[in-house]
Amino acid sequence: HSFLGTFDTVIQVVGYAQREDAFEEMAHKAQTRFEELHRLYDLYHTYEGTPNLKTINDQAGIGPVTVDRELVELIEFSLMWQSRAGNAVNIAMGPVLSLWHDARAEGTDHPESARLPDMSALQEASAWTDPSQVEVNAAASTVYLPRAEMSLDLGAVAKGYACGIVAEELKAAGYSDFLISGGGNIVAVGAPRDGVRTKWGIAIQNPDANPMFPDEDPLDVAYVNDAAIVTSGDNQRAYLVDGKSYHHLIDPTTLMPATHYRSVTVMAADSGAADFLSSTLFLLPPEQSRAMARETGCEAMWVLPDGTVETTEGMRAVLRDRGGASNR
Repeated sequence: HSFLGTFDTVIQVVGYAQREDAFEEMAHKAQTRFEELHRLYDLYHTYEGTPNLKTINDQAGIGPVTVDRELVELIEFSLMWQSRAGNAVNIAMGPVLSLWHDARAEGTDHPESARLPDMSALQEASAWTDPSQVEVNAAASTVYLPRAEMSLDLGAVAKGYACGIVAEELKAAGYSDFLISGGGNIVAVGAPRDGVRTKWGIAIQNPDANPMFPDEDPLDVAYVNDAAIVTSGDNQRAYLVDGKSYHHLIDPTTLMPATHYRSVTVMAADSGAADFLSSTLFLLPPEQSRAMARETGCEAMWVLPDGTVETTEGMRAVLRDRGGASNR
């Protein structure tokens, strides 16, 4: 079951059920929840009766916004993880990321006039990205940005976090063996029930693959049960300026796209953490990135600019081509 319109990607649900109508019921539950979460976490659109992320940003410097607890919980989750991971990913980077978003959108629509954001504007925007200024009142379920120049951007974590919520709710509803896939974010639950395979085979995106068909030429295949796998790469949401590609993963120190790797894939038990850490490890230089993987207990694969592939031991163990893992 596939559907468009949420989290700027195609979401796919693959699973097993006793009857076709039971599977359709599961897929409908998943799609309905993704649509609800998309509205809450949406940065760009307003929905009548649903105060969301855009509402918080629109009310910056004006007043606190009362929002659904699921948005408060995502913001608290993100602030916890970025504090733990050294703020390489910063949800308060909205002022900087919006300048990149606008330049990328303009350059994609009008390639002949594609340009980079003005560096002085980026530097000015970066003055309003202090995450300690974000005021979250969990008891009142409010979020407040005290300066009008501030804005939140949850793009590094929202989709993976949503995948995790949907997976847990499907499990609670009694579904035990399924896969959720959404644009580089995979949550595998249980195992295939085809009588042949014992694990789910997850294609690891190749940074040289066509972004429209990312699984046609995978870098490798991971065989897993009950795990989340997320890839962040320089071929996602990129545009060309004077023949050079610029992607969406912005280094908070240079305010330019990070250049340490072509892609980073993270495997973890928690989907939101896997999503957050794939961006974090992508933004950190090699030594710090390896240390962060060790400290957080995730498994990872790094593709360096020259195409060299490095992995943690735990990641290598589940890979078909590099670790010799089997799906029988």
